[in-house]
Amino acid sequence: MAKMLIRVDAEMSDELSGAFPHLTAHHHRASTTLTGEITDQQELQGVLALLSSLGIDVIELLTIPED
Repeated sequence: MAKMLIRVDAEMSDELSGAFPHLTAHHHRASTTLTGEITDQQELQGVLALLSSLGIDVIELLTIPED
């Protein structure tokens, strides 16, 4: 399991962010970051596919190092 940060090129509403219940949304002007634990590559690909299907571009994807 890895902690990930996904920055998207959209201001996601609370309702839209609710499509990712295992991730925490932080809203910024004209963008949103989603952070949380991603269990494996398959789950990450699912998150990215859902964002793409919603027409939301990913602009940054980072693995957050463990403390």
